[in-house]
Amino acid sequence: MDTIGKTRAPSKAVLKRKRAETGVGGDKNDGRTAEDPAPEKPVATVDEVRSKPRRAAKAHAAPAIRRSTSASSSSTTSNTIWPASFTTLEKTHRALNLVFTFCGTRKHLATTFETIKTTVEGQIKRELKVEDVAKIVALRPTGINFSFVDEASLDVDVREYEKDDAFRGSAMKSSRLSETVEGNENPVQRAGKEILLFEFLDGNLKRGSQQKSEKGGKASRKSKGDELILPKFSQKQMTGLIEKRNTKFHNAINAFLNRCDSTNDDPEEILEAEAQAYIPKPSTADSLEPKISTLPKSIPKERESISQIINEVKDCVWYTGQIVPDGHRVFDPQEAIYGDLNFILSQNLVNALYNTKGITQFYSHQAEAINGLNDGHHVIVATSTSSGKSLIYQLPVLHELERDSSTRAMYIFPTKALAQDQRRSLKEMMKFMTGLENTLVETFDGDTAMADRNIIREEGRIIFTNPDMLHITILPQEDKWRTFLMNLKFVVVDEIHVYNGLFGSHVAFIMRRLRRICAALGNRHIRFISCSATVANPTEHFKTIFGIEDVRLIDFDGSPSGRKEFLCWNTPFKDPADPSSGRGDAIAESARLFCQLILRGVRVIAFCKVRHKCESLVAAVKYELSELGRSDCMTRVMGYRGGYTPQDRRRIEAEMFEGKLVGVVATSALELGVDIGSLDAVITVGFPYTIANLRQQSGRAGRRNKDSLSVLVGDCFPTDQYYMENPDEIFTKPNCELQLDLQNMLVVEGHVQCAAYELPIRPKEDALYFGKSLPAIAEERLEKDDLGFYHCNQRYRPMPSKFVAIRDTEEDHFAIIDITHGKNIVLEELEASRAFFTLYDGGIFMHQGNTYLVKEFNPDRKIARVELVKVDWTTQQRDFTDIDPIETEAMRRITGSSSRAFYGTIKIQQTVFGFFKVDRRGRKMDAVEVDNPPIIRFSKGMWLDVPKHALDILVERRLNVAGAIHAAEHAILSLMPNFVISMPGDVRTECKVAVKEFAKKETARKRPARLTFYDAKGGAGGSGISTKAFEFVDMLLRQAIQRVEACHCHDGCVECVNSEFCKHANEVMSKAGSQVVLKSLLDIEIDVDALPMGPEQFSPSGIETVILAEQILPRGRGLIENSSVVGGMEVSPPGKSSGEDVDLHSVVKAEP
Repeated sequence: MDTIGKTRAPSKAVLKRKRAETGVGGDKNDGRTAEDPAPEKPVATVDEVRSKPRRAAKAHAAPAIRRSTSASSSSTTSNTIWPASFTTLEKTHRALNLVFTFCGTRKHLATTFETIKTTVEGQIKRELKVEDVAKIVALRPTGINFSFVDEASLDVDVREYEKDDAFRGSAMKSSRLSETVEGNENPVQRAGKEILLFEFLDGNLKRGSQQKSEKGGKASRKSKGDELILPKFSQKQMTGLIEKRNTKFHNAINAFLNRCDSTNDDPEEILEAEAQAYIPKPSTADSLEPKISTLPKSIPKERESISQIINEVKDCVWYTGQIVPDGHRVFDPQEAIYGDLNFILSQNLVNALYNTKGITQFYSHQAEAINGLNDGHHVIVATSTSSGKSLIYQLPVLHELERDSSTRAMYIFPTKALAQDQRRSLKEMMKFMTGLENTLVETFDGDTAMADRNIIREEGRIIFTNPDMLHITILPQEDKWRTFLMNLKFVVVDEIHVYNGLFGSHVAFIMRRLRRICAALGNRHIRFISCSATVANPTEHFKTIFGIEDVRLIDFDGSPSGRKEFLCWNTPFKDPADPSSGRGDAIAESARLFCQLILRGVRVIAFCKVRHKCESLVAAVKYELSELGRSDCMTRVMGYRGGYTPQDRRRIEAEMFEGKLVGVVATSALELGVDIGSLDAVITVGFPYTIANLRQQSGRAGRRNKDSLSVLVGDCFPTDQYYMENPDEIFTKPNCELQLDLQNMLVVEGHVQCAAYELPIRPKEDALYFGKSLPAIAEERLEKDDLGFYHCNQRYRPMPSKFVAIRDTEEDHFAIIDITHGKNIVLEELEASRAFFTLYDGGIFMHQGNTYLVKEFNPDRKIARVELVKVDWTTQQRDFTDIDPIETEAMRRITGSSSRAFYGTIKIQQTVFGFFKVDRRGRKMDAVEVDNPPIIRFSKGMWLDVPKHALDILVERRLNVAGAIHAAEHAILSLMPNFVISMPGDVRTECKVAVKEFAKKETARKRPARLTFYDAKGGAGGSGISTKAFEFVDMLLRQAIQRVEACHCHDGCVECVNSEFCKHANEVMSKAGSQVVLKSLLDIEIDVDALPMGPEQFSPSGIETVILAEQILPRGRGLIENSSVVGGMEVSPPGKSSGEDVDLHSVVKAEP
């Protein structure tokens, strides 16, 4: 194959034919329109490597200031006559555009300057100079890349779409490591010969895959063994993209001339001067210097002020106004406020405080909390992150141990990392306390060796554990723990805000079980201590968790804090002058900002919502460091997320604490208070679901009492853009209230069974712990002995706690084994539910930003073997999820309507049928099929069938049916917390995927017109949340209509039908259609003429994917008609059968 630089562009004759076909390329602006559709997402043909436009322009900041003056895609007229040179320049742009677009249809062509130069000159009838192209770039700097790149980085993949065996085989050999790579360091390729590349950045032709004609038949989701061939591009696609670029450039000239006219400048002289910044230069040692000249040559130990660093970042050539209006807030520093204790500490304890923490006096909130505990009160502290809250639960325990060596204390943390962190801190203090230095302080969790457990139970004075161990091991074995529990004086539950929703309800009953056992042993004097992030109702939440009343709240923060700056940083449009081009890549934007900060000595943590985003950001940061010539810093940035081995996570924590790392990219695993040392800046990549999450993450910065920075980087999703447009709400929205549902009968019964196993139930006395419904539950669900005590039902034995899952943890994990150069070491472990979406033969698995090729995926043995490879692309699974009710267990008529709501068993089937090969710019380059078995699970849920007349109206008005159903589901989901105590994500629905709903060909599955909601937790028996939603379905529907109608947005927003939790980014939505669906379910009259006529702007017409729903019948019994409260559901423990129908406390009626 010819090298890229020598590959010839299409001949002049071929281009003439192409111009004749498309009607494009003349000098006049005939037929040009500003309303051309935005280019569709491309399916790329060339292995793209990120361009380097900053290399030549880095030292010239002037053009960057004027970027916002570029023309938009809407029409811009000139106030003056065009100089001849600008007419000539437009003709040159047209020729470049035509040639580049034509080359884009040829997979083996890369548009280097030498490749396209001759053909363009044939169009413009003169020589094409580098200076000409630089002027074009100066007029549209963000829409064009014109720079020198490494020739090796432009290797063109000329293979056709491949099947699994070919993809895994010899075709990958060239990508494998040719040298030994130690550890997880990302290998850096050596630079080679550089060539001059020209490319448009504002759109690509979309490649659609099609089966070979000889295969025939209807296309299906999964055509095993079918090969994919290269598609053809339509005349309409090419014409639309060419004309759109021409229009943008025409408007850019007009805007430029208007600017020069307003300042009385000579436009030709100004353009000549500005173009100098865009004349590319090879990256020799001399030319690299301007690119990094604004950065320190090494990471400084002492950084500049945050304000100065922000100004330096804003001076970068790539800064184009990303900080949104009113999105830069400054919070003044706060001086420390101190308080005194009302009792005397021993000299031992005073010495320990000074030697380990340098403490000589207490902040006011510390003193108030410690005094309250000393006076016998329960205490909750709700102050800022890094305000010294841990001292509040360390000092009283040590003080009590000095007075009474039999004292026991239990520290409960939501994660093992937090427990280990606090154990280290406490043991460090005890080293300086004579008499306590040998006191046994140990962790008691699932990793504790069986041989050590007896010693810890008998000799331990302080144990660090979690709610799971208390539930599964400690309380069921109360007879072995009696000495410990009789002497238990302090129970510390840190990060109490984590115990919310369903998980919080479980923990509340675990605490009641603990109190009940201790009271039976004569211990009624336990003091409970909790710390929390700032929430709206800390006292009420504390009381609900522990079931106690005497609570002292400390929420005035006396700790000092440095100056804090907050930035709302919006990812710019791909073409800043054209909003229709869409937002750029938030990951790349975050990586750029991340590197600018760490290279200036700022210690940074970046938070991502999900694991794959975390890995993508680590890879992007390393790539950016390489681009900046700072590959030496790559080893000082690491990822931190679930799935890493405990050893790796402890090592990362230690290296961050010791200052060896300057940056960490994490999921919410580090949102909690693990001590990783002082941090200067937090970057939150995309809005993190709730304001509370954002504030918790933001609080991780500023632990040195120095100035700090927090940045929210806006992604393309509606929720992100809502807060970018309304930054005030980030600071003014009230803190969320924490809610627990102690009336959820599934939760109550589960813990009553556990409590009855631990100690026999006495209904009247124990109602103090389990509520007024306990006598009825005991009579119906427990087994009564001759003495009148109630015991655990036999169906829950031998260990009822094993049948009561308090959170969604998975026992099955897949081991990912690194076989690079014969290593055979476990890289990490992955939950079974994630494995099928992450691991598939030929796919790319990412770990610490490095790319690993999956060589073998063995579901039976639960292992995957991976090999480290050097590629600049990743893979994205192709999957679908079918959510279907399969059995009706109850139904209820909707008040005032002929429609019904149904409740029963839901089947969730998820299938991964292939993957895309995706380059750095998100372009799909290959489509590969895999043959993985589907993942099937069951839950409980409710559903509503959309009436036929509603579907008829939607079809008549050409409104997207799937979008209407999807929007209605979101509207109902968003209102469930008004009626059912739940957390976001506790109940889910089937979110619609644009690629399927807007398809131009028939889909294999037509989905019923149905609104479906199911419990995401609780296994096959559900969590009970959808049961309560079913009870309030009438009010849910009416409030949903009111919310949608009251919202003044046009197409839907987070205030009505969009959801920040939609896994498909709210792409398939019809706000108008949702009103049709909701009103039809309530038999409310619909004004058809008032509805808009589709297709809607974001819902193009396509093949209909929805059909009329058929009623789901019960299995072997009459249908349950329910018109009252649904509760008291009995579900057999997993793996056991009661032999009875589910009892809904309802009247069973035959369906007429």
